Amino acid sequence: MKKGIMSLLGFLFFSSGTLADEFDYDAFVKAYHQAEVMTQQPNATAEDLEHYLSFLTDDVGNQHFPNAPDDSREPDGKALMRKGMMHYLGVHTEYKAELIDYQYGYNAVSIKHKYSAKGKRADGSDFSYSKVALDVLELENGKVSVIRRYSE
Repeated sequence: MKKGIMSLLGFLFFSSGTLADEFDYDAFVKAYHQAEVMTQQPNATAEDLEHYLSFLTDDVGNQHFPNAPDDSREPDGKALMRKGMMHYLGVHTEYKAELIDYQYGYNAVSIKHKYSAKGKRADGSDFSYSKVALDVLELENGKVSVIRRYSE
């Protein structure tokens, strides 16, 4: 039920923003962040992943320092993210996230957030981490076209 409500709110957000020709950055940031958080939960589903991916352009570029330093937009960028994220879907046994702050301007958003997780790797070993990250998003027609994540 909760996922259905979130999907409906996301749909209404995109529909009303397009009709009004005025982009609601506040609503976008909150909906985007919530969708991303849902993909990291222990009970995350393929539906959660698809909801998050609905915020992205098909050719999204994804840069995640220091592991993925290239931010090139690729024709199959969303498909590549789906494949990578699907591999890790549901590996967390615990996940917590908090939106600290965000700023926005013409077609760009910066989101400062902290998150922590615990889980098991495919080899059965445990992992845990806690980070503060800054995500810088470039937007195109109301969708994320480039993601740059800066974290420790």
